[in-house]
Amino acid sequence: MTGGENLEPDAAPASANADEARPARSLRAEKRDLIALGLAAAAIIMFVGTGGRMVSQFVRNIITDGANSVDPMVASTLLLNVALIIFIMRRHTDLTREVAERRKAERRARQLADIDPLTGCLNRRSIAPATDQLVGEANRSRRGVAFIMIDLDNFKQVNDLHGHQAGDEILMQVASRIRALMPRDALLARLGGDEFAIVQSYDRMLPERIDQFVTRIIDSVAQPFNLDCGAIEITMSVGIAADRDDFSVPGERYDAQALIHKADIAMYEAKKQGKNRHFWFEAPMENELRFRGQLESAIRSGVKDGEFVPFYEQQVDLETGELVGFEMLARWLSPEHGIVSPDVFIPIAEEIGVIGELSEGLIRQAFKDANEWDPALTLSVNISPVQLRDPWFSQKILKMLVESGFPAERLDLEVTESCLHENIGVVRSMITSLKNQGVRISLDDFGTGYSSLAQLRSLPFDRIKIDRSFVSDIGEDENGAKIINAIISLGDGLSMPITAEGIENDSILTALRKMGSMKGQGYHYGMPENATAVRERLQAAGRIVERATEQDAAGAIPEERKSRA
Repeated sequence: MTGGENLEPDAAPASANADEARPARSLRAEKRDLIALGLAAAAIIMFVGTGGRMVSQFVRNIITDGANSVDPMVASTLLLNVALIIFIMRRHTDLTREVAERRKAERRARQLADIDPLTGCLNRRSIAPATDQLVGEANRSRRGVAFIMIDLDNFKQVNDLHGHQAGDEILMQVASRIRALMPRDALLARLGGDEFAIVQSYDRMLPERIDQFVTRIIDSVAQPFNLDCGAIEITMSVGIAADRDDFSVPGERYDAQALIHKADIAMYEAKKQGKNRHFWFEAPMENELRFRGQLESAIRSGVKDGEFVPFYEQQVDLETGELVGFEMLARWLSPEHGIVSPDVFIPIAEEIGVIGELSEGLIRQAFKDANEWDPALTLSVNISPVQLRDPWFSQKILKMLVESGFPAERLDLEVTESCLHENIGVVRSMITSLKNQGVRISLDDFGTGYSSLAQLRSLPFDRIKIDRSFVSDIGEDENGAKIINAIISLGDGLSMPITAEGIENDSILTALRKMGSMKGQGYHYGMPENATAVRERLQAAGRIVERATEQDAAGAIPEERKSRA
């Protein structure tokens, strides 16, 4: 779990000074005990001696009928010995109690250092030595050990929406559900946040039993958690690593740290493949993860060095064939990897948190490029769902419009259906704010998400964009044509014009023309081009607006839009 972490499981280790002071305190206590025992022995010897004299004097007094008196010195010594013995006995009792309490406190400290206080599981500090011990035992019995890494999917949303108390309750119930399915000799640890680990020995000839065990855990945790705030459903991604596999040197067994590393890689693969599933570690995963790390570093440096540039895809009126605008597409001109598709770098940029900076740089450049185009041409820009989580997103767009002098009426922002389910209230507020300034908003990839008719009616969209997956099958799949007709009818009913993407050939174009008036785009009209190629194309068509100076361009900004922004 990243962000919104719940109670940290690892207790702080005792300091080195405390560890050094503990033997010194024990030595002083032992010296005090020895002194007390010596005093007690001396007092008892004196008591026996003085008591014997007192008894003999007492007997003589009885025989002589009280003729001889008791020696006051002997009596005083006897009483002193009695008091000393009582004092020493009480001191011994206090010391015994102190030692018992100290031992209890030390046991408690060791427990806090090794156990997660929230779930009662082992913690990250203690699971490593416990795993190494289990690996050693399994080695002697010729069994294998599986390290099972568990990460709860989208757990941060639970903390954000329902609070950390609800998150803590779910973590405790998850641990309880896992324990109910674990064999007796297995280990359960909470590594941190929403991350758990199970370490279990198994018959190396029957690895499928680990798969069955993990499947039962996934199914158990997937059952709703009934809390005071309502029912909450959680899934998990699981990675499994064996202490010896086909990729290791013969006879070599991985230690705890290696198992944790490999299980973590396998768990990441489960996340990447759609979550709510499990994978065993395989060597190619590590190579892929290493390559991803290199990509992350290259993307960060590429954003700073201006390696990401806008390309433009033509948008055409299907009925007249006239060019009506362009959609901006991101491309990465990597010195190492060449021209990289957004399908590769956009998901990574979203995960590492640089998509906002990357996109804003592209939009600024696109505004600058489009300022030279015929004012009748529009510019469409696809917005990442991550950007719509930024409450200042609409203000950033408006600020860039003012700075560039690009008319808001020519800008069409495309929002995917998946954005509508994360925070519909925030999305509605942003869309309304942008539309009030003249920006148009399109619902992109329509048909692939879960938008409802109520959302289409309540959100002020200007256009519906049909996903290419429906358009590309229009000539081969009869159902695809029916879906497109239904979307066109829906657009007519809501007074929303249609754009079809993915027009690859004449047959698709012909079929779409028969269905009604709409805009379209696709490789049939040419591959996406960089700004220079687009400018040359428009220059040849006489659709470039020459601006004398940047000052003239800035002066063309309507004062009304300046004040609104």
